[in-house]
Amino acid sequence: MKLSIALAAIGLLAPSGVLGAPLESEGRALPTPISVATAKTYLAALKVAVDSNVPAYNRDLFPHWITISGSCNARETVLIRDGTNVVTDSACASTSGSWFSVYDGKTWTQASDIDIDHMVPLKEAWVSGARDWTTAQRQAFANDLTRPQLIGVTDTVNQAKGDKDPANWLPPLASYHCTYVRAWIQVKYYYNLTIDSAEKTKLTSILNGC
Repeated sequence: MKLSIALAAIGLLAPSGVLGAPLESEGRALPTPISVATAKTYLAALKVAVDSNVPAYNRDLFPHWITISGSCNARETVLIRDGTNVVTDSACASTSGSWFSVYDGKTWTQASDIDIDHMVPLKEAWVSGARDWTTAQRQAFANDLTRPQLIGVTDTVNQAKGDKDPANWLPPLASYHCTYVRAWIQVKYYYNLTIDSAEKTKLTSILNGC
């Protein structure tokens, strides 16, 4: 499968004008995941395998938060995309705005309260196939703004998730579970990653209730 992403063509940043001017999100957020029907088809096609951490995972093998446009890296780009009335400084750091976390339904006005979650965590990707990728492929995965892979959420919620798959963690808001698993399956399918048996059971159960 094609692992490259069109970083230069995402068009998320407003034209640079006066520093400090609000960068409107225009309703942008996590790219809309596949439908429930498509998710079921993709899930059936995913290979079931036991996770393997040999060789051992190392976060440095996934170059992340690469530059996207101007002085803005992938993290800052998602903050702008997912926020409302976001104002940035000359270094693209968000100085004001508001962010709604779909994982727990909370709104924050400080960018420091927002983490950028990798929908499929980097370690989870590693143990389900990314250990065999090139560094360039891992970089594409870690900075993917095209698939529903990066999303701004409450920092403590993201930290609670860690590297867990849906069999071991789901967003606190049950109303978001259907969207979450559709996104999870889409990313795993696109990158040809495996799933373990407990993961498949949980994904199947949630999809059947959507």
